[in-house]
Amino acid sequence: MDNSTVFWVISIFAVGALVVNSIGIYVIYKNKKWAENNKEYFMCFAAGVLITAPLITAFPEALAKNHYAGFAALAGFMFMLFTNKLIKHHTGQEELAFGITAVQGIGIHSLLDGITYTVTFSAGIFTGLASGIGLVVHEFTEGIITFSVLLKGGISAKKAALYAFLVAGLTTPVGAFVAYPLVRKLSDSVLGLALGFVVGVLIYISAAHLLPEATSHEKKHSMVALCLGMALSLGLSFLHHH
Repeated sequence: MDNSTVFWVISIFAVGALVVNSIGIYVIYKNKKWAENNKEYFMCFAAGVLITAPLITAFPEALAKNHYAGFAALAGFMFMLFTNKLIKHHTGQEELAFGITAVQGIGIHSLLDGITYTVTFSAGIFTGLASGIGLVVHEFTEGIITFSVLLKGGISAKKAALYAFLVAGLTTPVGAFVAYPLVRKLSDSVLGLALGFVVGVLIYISAAHLLPEATSHEKKHSMVALCLGMALSLGLSFLHHH
């Protein structure tokens, strides 16, 4: 494909991700009471998605691009750990620190989603479609997750919806469009480190926040929700590699 075609395909997928993410936020915003009664299921589902996808898909890709990606993953994990401690110290509020830290990680992840669209479609149309379809599908869940963790952080529903849109939705096309003119200059080695870093970020969110919170208020089918999240990530990974 020529450069203009690549740009338009990237644009369609990036904006599509924004739309799907926004639909997820709208659905949860209109059903706040239902969301509050079922938030443990969302937390477990989110944990399943956010711990499986990085380990099964992103981390192997990161290591293939850069043998030091494991160090970047550790750096991402430690970055989130110390950031959370710092936020907790300054706010004095456990719940608010949870919300800010989780959203921070999702923001980084969404930004890299956008960059991933640019990189994969620049590599080839079929490579782009394989990963792009999976990324768009998971945006619906990501919108719901972001809104949920913001609500849990004590932020009002209207502000949570706005912040979720800005952090989880808008960052994807921003990442795609910012990355487009730079992607041809970006070496595989550098991209491997970036992917490794986000793996550490997402594992921290799932293992240190979502899972402990969900299991401390465990409901009858919490583990089913966790397994469904894992199954979704495994399914998307399978599509990505076939």
